[in-house]
Amino acid sequence: MNTAEAAAEAGQVLAASSNVLNVIAAFAGGLIVVALLIWAVRLGVKTKEAESPPPRPEEQPRLPETGPVHEQREMREPNEVPRTSGEEVRIDPHNLDSSGSKRGEDQSRPRWSPGGSGRK
Repeated sequence: MNTAEAAAEAGQVLAASSNVLNVIAAFAGGLIVVALLIWAVRLGVKTKEAESPPPRPEEQPRLPETGPVHEQREMREPNEVPRTSGEEVRIDPHNLDSSGSKRGEDQSRPRWSPGGSGRK
């Protein structure tokens, strides 16, 4: 056997051993992925068990005795911002009304008229 044949044979042995190592590494990686998936499913099951159960039929919301609540339409007007007498008096948010608007005095809805913009 000459040196060239021995080197080629040694290269084949190294190539075969690297293929075996690649297969073992791929199998180990697959096992790790499967283990992580099993862990994630078990964590999800534990989390689902810790949640409160869904409401029973008698705990479900019911319609009021007066029937369903319907939409109420009304015309709104903006609230005026209060004015202060001097610069040393400051208006804080808690000094303002909770709503930015109030019920308007005129409750008639604006209607569109031909040639108009829809406002009276």
